[in-house]
Amino acid sequence: MLWLRADSLRRSLHSLRRIHRRGIQYPSAAAHTFGPRPFCSVPTPPSSTTDSELRKYIGYTILLLGCGAATYYAFPFPENSRHKKAQLFRYAPLPSDLHTVSNWSGTHEVQTHTFLQPESLAELESIVKDCNEKKKKIRPVGSGLSPNGIGLTRAGMVNLALMDRVLDVDKKTMRVRVQAGIRVQQLVDGIKEHGLTLQNFASIREQQIGGIVQVGAHGTGATLPPIDEQVISMKLVTPAKGTIEVSKEKDPELFYLVRCGLGGLGVVAEVTLQCVERQELLELTYVSNMKDVKKNLKKLLSENKHVKFLYIPYTDTVVVVTCNPLTKWKGPPKQKPKYTQEEAVQHVRDLYRKMLKNYSKVVVTKNIEENEMDINELSFTELRDKLLALDPLNKEHVMEINQAEAEYWTKSEGYRVGWSDEILGFDCGGQQWVSEICFPVGTLKKPNMRDLEYIEQLLQLIGKENIPAPAPIEQRWTAGSKSLMSPAYSSSGDDIFSWVGIIMYLPTMDARQRKEITEGFFHYRKLAQATLWDKYSAYEHWAKIEVPKDKDELAVIQARLRKKYPVDAYNKARRELDPNCILSNNMLEKLFPLTEMAL
Repeated sequence: MLWLRADSLRRSLHSLRRIHRRGIQYPSAAAHTFGPRPFCSVPTPPSSTTDSELRKYIGYTILLLGCGAATYYAFPFPENSRHKKAQLFRYAPLPSDLHTVSNWSGTHEVQTHTFLQPESLAELESIVKDCNEKKKKIRPVGSGLSPNGIGLTRAGMVNLALMDRVLDVDKKTMRVRVQAGIRVQQLVDGIKEHGLTLQNFASIREQQIGGIVQVGAHGTGATLPPIDEQVISMKLVTPAKGTIEVSKEKDPELFYLVRCGLGGLGVVAEVTLQCVERQELLELTYVSNMKDVKKNLKKLLSENKHVKFLYIPYTDTVVVVTCNPLTKWKGPPKQKPKYTQEEAVQHVRDLYRKMLKNYSKVVVTKNIEENEMDINELSFTELRDKLLALDPLNKEHVMEINQAEAEYWTKSEGYRVGWSDEILGFDCGGQQWVSEICFPVGTLKKPNMRDLEYIEQLLQLIGKENIPAPAPIEQRWTAGSKSLMSPAYSSSGDDIFSWVGIIMYLPTMDARQRKEITEGFFHYRKLAQATLWDKYSAYEHWAKIEVPKDKDELAVIQARLRKKYPVDAYNKARRELDPNCILSNNMLEKLFPLTEMAL
C-alpha cells in the first residue's frame, strides 16, 4: 500500500503524543516534517513565564494546523482528491521535499523528490511529455501492494490515484471503461448498481486497476484466466507517441504485449474491461489430506468455478476452499458449523498465553492485563503474527504454530454465502515476504498432476532442509492468458496453470529480527528455485520477482526469462514507445537490459 499518507499521519501523531504527555517540546524541525521540509516551526522558549505560556499555546495551535494540513495533503483521501491545492505537491516540489514511498510489507522503500499525481488525462499527457523532453524518470506506481516494489524508484514516480472514475458502463455488452487509478473495490462498488462485477479477484481489493493488469495478477479457477485477459482495450500515454489506444482489433501484436507490460511501455490511463453478471457465491471450506486431493483433483478443478488449496507445512493438512454461484433453484445448505469463530480460535489464544510464559524474558516489560485484553480481541492471523514474532526462525516453534493453524482450519469448516468480491478475498496476514511461481499443469480434461507433485517435492524440501516454513503454502489455478508477458501465457485455450506461493512473515519491527527473517526467506526461496523451478518450467509472478545483487544469479534469471518471454520484442517496444526510459526503474533495467536486445 502507498504509505505517503500513513507516514505523515505517524509523524503528526508522534508530535501530538509528545505534546500531550510532556507539554510543548522544542525538537529539531525534522521531527515535524513531511519529509525533511518543516511544515510548522516552533520558536525558542522565552525567559518570561507569561510570554512562554503565550508562545506555547500559539505554537500548539500552529502545530495542530500544520500537522493537519500535512496529513490532509500528503495523499489523496477520497473527499479531497479533486482539491486543486494538491497541485502544489505535484508541480512544484521543493528540492528538500522528499516523499517516502513504501510497499505494503515495508520490504521496499524509496524517497523521491518527484511524486506526480495528475487529475486528468490532459494533465497526465502534459506530465509525460514534459518529463520525456527533460529525460526525467516518472515510473508508474499503483497502490504499492506488490511485494517486490516493482513500481518504485527514487528517481521519480507518477501515481493515478486521482484518476479513479468509472467513465462508462455498457450493460448490454457488460463492458466498463474506467480510469486506471481506480481501485478494485471502488470499481466493484461503482458498477454493482448495474448488476455487474469483475470475473475474478485476487486476494485483496486495494490494487489500482492499472497495476493489477500490468503485473498479470490473478485469482483462482481453472476455467478463469488471469485478470489481464479481462482487458478489451487500453488507453496508453507513451513518451514517444503520445496517447494511443490499443486493442486486439487495432493492433493485436502490440495489444497482447502491452496488456501485461509491467509499466514499461506507457502509463495506462484508461482500461475497458469485460465484466460478468453479479452473483452470490457459496463458499465451502473443509480439511483434507494429500492422498484425498490427489484422488479428487480433476473433479475439484472441473466441477468448481473457484478452488484453492492451503497446505500447512509439517502436517498432512490440506485446506480446500471451493466457491460456486448460488442458483435460484438451489439455495445454501442449512448445515450449521460445528464451531463458532470464537471456538475455532480459542486454542490459538491459549497457545499464545502459554508461549508468553515460556518466552517471559521477551515480554517481561509488557503489562499482563493489557496482554490478556489484547489476546481476546486478536483475530487468528494477528495471533499467528504474535506467535511467530516470539521465535520466527525456530523450526520447532513454527511447527507448533502450524499444528495450531491446522486445528483452527479443522474447526473453521463450513459454508459461507456472499457476493464474489466479499467471498474471494483472503486474509493474508501481516507484513511478509512472498514468492509465487506459475507453471503449466496440462489441461482441464487431462491434468498432468504436476501441480501436486510440485507441492510434494516442496514439502519434502522443507523437511529435509529444516526450513521454519509457516503456513499456508497457497495453491491456485487459472486458465491461460494470451498476453505475451504473462507467466500463464498460452496460445491454446485449453491449458491450465498452477500458482504456488511460499511465505515468511515479518511480524516485528525490530530491524535485526527482520533482517534475519529476510535472510531465512531468501534461503528458502533459493532452495526452491534451484531444486524445482527449472524442473517444472516455473516462473515467478511479476509482482513478486526479486532482483539479486549477485551478478551470476542475475545472469541466470535473465537467461531464464529469455526462455519464457519475448524479451527482444518487449525491449523493441520499449525503445519505440519510451526511448529515454523515463518509465523504467532498476528492476526493469536489470531484468531486461536494453543493451542485450538482438539487432
